[in-house]
Amino acid sequence: MRRSEWNTRRARRRTTAALAAVLTTATLTAGAADPSERNPSSAPAIDLDTATIPHLQARMAAGTLTSSALTRAYLRRIAAVDPKIHAVLRTDPTALRQAAASDARHRRGTSRGPLDGIPVLLKDNIDTRDLPTTAGSAALTGKPPRSDAPLVTRLRAAGAVILGKTNLSEWANFRAAKPTSGWSAVGGQTHNPYVLDRNPCGSSSGSAAALAASLAQVAIGTETDGSIVCPAGMNGVVGHKPSLGLVDQAGVVPISAEQDTAGPLARNVTDAALTLSVLTGSRTPRTVAGERLRGKRIGLWRLPELGPDVDALMTRTARTLRAAGATVVEVTPPYQKRLAELEYPALLSEFHRDIDAYLATRDGPRDLAALNEFTRTHPAERTCFTGRELFERALVAPAAGSPEHRAVRAELKDLARRSLDETLAAHRLDALAAPANPPAWTTDCARGDNDVIPSSTPAAVAGYPSLAVPAGFVGELPVGLLLMAGDRQDARLLSLGAAVEQRLPARRAPRFLPTTGSP
Repeated sequence: MRRSEWNTRRARRRTTAALAAVLTTATLTAGAADPSERNPSSAPAIDLDTATIPHLQARMAAGTLTSSALTRAYLRRIAAVDPKIHAVLRTDPTALRQAAASDARHRRGTSRGPLDGIPVLLKDNIDTRDLPTTAGSAALTGKPPRSDAPLVTRLRAAGAVILGKTNLSEWANFRAAKPTSGWSAVGGQTHNPYVLDRNPCGSSSGSAAALAASLAQVAIGTETDGSIVCPAGMNGVVGHKPSLGLVDQAGVVPISAEQDTAGPLARNVTDAALTLSVLTGSRTPRTVAGERLRGKRIGLWRLPELGPDVDALMTRTARTLRAAGATVVEVTPPYQKRLAELEYPALLSEFHRDIDAYLATRDGPRDLAALNEFTRTHPAERTCFTGRELFERALVAPAAGSPEHRAVRAELKDLARRSLDETLAAHRLDALAAPANPPAWTTDCARGDNDVIPSSTPAAVAGYPSLAVPAGFVGELPVGLLLMAGDRQDARLLSLGAAVEQRLPARRAPRFLPTTGSP
């Protein structure tokens, strides 16, 4: 075993142990239905927007809910609601068979844990052996991958119901210099469920929008820089970007092995934590124990460039956290300008290396040069924007592993880690907080995104964990609070996020307004 692989496995074991130390086992009696309601056919309706995994498992244990009923409820909601937002590319035709198998396990008393029978959506850049995996591109619409990604194998082993695949920003937003988030040649444009002409952010656009619209209990997204936490914030849900290497990234369409990670999106922190436990291979999935905010020290990075409305929301959030006993100090992490200068040069080299390796495993274009030509000539790839600038720059970038690339990546990683480590240490902070997103901009293929969102970069580049939780609204548009902590501090960050979530309770269901201010 290579030393790097041994270190990664050791880090996963340490993080799993930390999760076990700060989390508590899901209480299966919490929210249990009346014992007289043991006939699932007469069970009360499920509030898909507010139900948590522990509540659903309590009802399954009591015999008042089945996975089949839950899965049918989500399939019906997808059929009714998804035409408004275009978040779900396809549902899995075996979903009800998976649910029936879960029901049999529950009847036998052999449930595989909190995710057994829980419907999960997957971003369509995560390999599934029985469903297409396209990264949103017509180039990969042929045969499905030969095998599941390891994270999918873990979800199946935990009894989760793979409900389907979600739309995304094509190639995880790594194609054009000015893309439109949430658009792909395969899925078209995903809309923000709160205001339909507004953008969902990306690249995990469909995963976040689907969770906001209650089309699944949890979803899996991926992030290189911001692609989980920005969509989570902009769609009013929870999104966790794990520490780099905590979740096996094999079988996920890559941008950069140095930054890519998959992670959970959910409507509450508890569900995100339970899902992370499965994704990381924990044998005892657990739910978050409530942590007190009293005595915690949180650094607030305001980012006034996101506008006065977001800044006012951060002021109100800080006031709420202080009232709960936390100390909130204003900070500005250093080195941000240099991080912005270095990140894309490093990613271009790494993308060329990693996408070539991935394409060699799939039917279709076999390398980036062939993919670039396919994108240039295929009509479906030009229906929103035509740009391929990042493909073309990657083709001529210094080779990954060259002295030039190694120097850029080394400086980039060093500055990102120092940016967070020095800020956390100087102010004795438990976490750093910042706005996760601006209010959603109007989707416009001709203009592209209006995404001035620097808050995700330090943790993304450093490989440290980050967590977006709903903070409030600017008008009808959600804004998230991004929490960041040191390397492998995922468990502590989730616990803190649960406490913040309880104090803010900022989430509300979307109304699918056509435009801002519409009735």
